Formats: sequence, C-alpha cells, structure tokens
Amino acid sequence: MNFYKKQHKYYCGIDLHARKMYICILDQKGKTIVHQNINTDPELFFEIIFPYIEDIVIGVECVFCWYWVSDLCADHNIPFILGHALYMKAIHGGKTKNDKIDSFKIASLIRGGNFPIAYPYPARMRATRDLMRRRTYIVRRSGELVAHIKNTNTQYNLPPFGKKICRKYNHQGVIEHFDDPIVRKSVEVDLAMVESLNEILKKLEWHIEKTAKQHDYNTLLRLRSIPGVGQILALVILYEVEDIKRFPTVQNFSSYARLIRPTKESDGKWAGKSNKKIGNHHLKWAIKEATILLLRESDQAKAYLAKMTRKYNKGKALGILTHKLGRAIYYILKKEKTFDMEKFFCR
Repeated sequence: MNFYKKQHKYYCGIDLHARKMYICILDQKGKTIVHQNINTDPELFFEIIFPYIEDIVIGVECVFCWYWVSDLCADHNIPFILGHALYMKAIHGGKTKNDKIDSFKIASLIRGGNFPIAYPYPARMRATRDLMRRRTYIVRRSGELVAHIKNTNTQYNLPPFGKKICRKYNHQGVIEHFDDPIVRKSVEVDLAMVESLNEILKKLEWHIEKTAKQHDYNTLLRLRSIPGVGQILALVILYEVEDIKRFPTVQNFSSYARLIRPTKESDGKWAGKSNKKIGNHHLKWAIKEATILLLRESDQAKAYLAKMTRKYNKGKALGILTHKLGRAIYYILKKEKTFDMEKFFCR
C-alpha cells in the first residue's frame, strides 16, 4: 500500500457522485476553507478551486466517474490523486456516514499523509483499455450462449456434437440435432446471437489493433514473442500495464497482477488469507491464459511443469509457472527485450 506524502498549502477532498460532488478544502493547519455540495459541473468546480490553484492537491476515491476530474486537473497542471477504494477503510467504517463527512475525511487523509493511492490511468490509452475490457465482456456473453446450447444438449441426453460449436463453420446441423421444435427455436436464437456477437467482435478487434499500433507497436511485438501469446493477449497486457515504470520492482508487478497470495499474520501467527480482490484481475487472466498457451507450444514448459508437479502438486506447480511467466513479462517490458526461452528455464 502506498500513501500520498507530499505537502501542499491546500488539500481538496471530493466525495464524488454522478450528478453531485461534495467538496472540502483544508489548509495546512487543518482549517476548513471550503465545504459545500455542488453539481458535477467542471466550470463550477474550477471556479471554486481557482483561488487556491497555486498549491493544491485534489483527491477522489476510485469510483466509476473520476475520469473527468483527472482530465481537468491534467489540463491545468493540478496534482491529482486517486484513492484506492479497498484501502480507504476510514471512509466506509465510521458510525455516521454522509457525503459531507466523507469529503472531510478524504481531505484529512491527504493532509495527514494517510491517503492510499491508486493509479490514475492516463487519458491517452484509457479509452482503448476500456474498449478491450468491453471486448472481454462480449466474449464471455458469447461463451455463455454456447454453454447454454451444450447444456440443452445434455438435458435431453443427446449425443455430443463432436465439433466446437463456438466456430461459425461448425454451426451447420446444430439446430437439426434437436427433435423438439420449441427446443430448436431456443437453440436457433442462441446461434443467431453468437453469430451477431462474432461479427461485432471482428470489427471491434480490427479497430483495437489499428489503435494499438499508434500507441506502442514495439511493445506489442515483444509480448508476442512469448510462445502462444497472440494479438489479443498481447493487447490486454499492453493496455492493463500501460507503463511498466510505475512498478518499482518485479514483486510490485506480481502483486498487482494477483500472482502472489496475500496472507495475514498476528503476533507472528498465520491468521488466514484476505484481500484477494486487490489487484488487476484482467492482467491476472491474461497471464494465466498465456501460461496455458505456453504449455501447448513448448516442450520445455511441459517438462518444467512436470518437475514442479513431482515436487509439489499440479495446482501449485501451475501457479509457480504462472508467477515465473509474470516475472518474465515484467522484464520484457522493463528491459525492452524479446522473450528468451533459454533464459526463462535456466533457473
């Protein structure tokens, strides 16, 4: 956990909502200068903070609508910090809670150096990252439709299809596989939705790939040097990481990618596990997928997994390999070099 420690003349805490925002500005001595509820109007907000713009920092909890505040601060060179929602227990744990109290708490945390910071993703690549996440959502919806067709086939105890019905060229004969006309109609609807989503995905991926080449094409090529990693996985890693320099060490990167299991201790004793959701689950998914694809492509990876399985168990062995690949991705991005299979398995 990282805290914002810099000193300023004024500290602005905002309890931000879609239509309203409660602003609290404190000075260095903790005196409340401004404390009011306004509409989420950029011009009105800038008018309020303008008298203190010489040396002010603005802090917002990481909610879904923080983008415009970050962009406004960036346009006017105002320091902006984003609060990590899962770490801000002082905001959510009070006996009494309302917008006025929350904004004061946020400003006080910043002033006291106890404001837990998250990464405010820059506007340059933010929209494309969100588009990549939207693509993942569409893929999962398509997968649910295919799973429904397979489950329907199992419900009626019919023979398996014998082919991957997620592929468009395997859709022929799927509807005729069922005898009941009403069941056929249900399957027909599922297939029509799958085909429609596949067409949307095709256009969406073309647009994302075109945009990625303008952002960081060389990094994309380095990521694709990993055996099994294709265009989509490379894009996910590229846009979820954005700038590898924001991770001082490989341990920070591994923690962010959820490749390390957090533990709790009290009085030197193990007290369970917690905080599994802290980190980037999109990046975790991409690295885990890359590990499975590496195992398909590399005999060395299969031999390494077998060696670890003999020493531990299969689940832990796969976790070790995933962590190892995550570390390799960190150094690929950090040192700007392609993947080297010999170095990867030399330790």
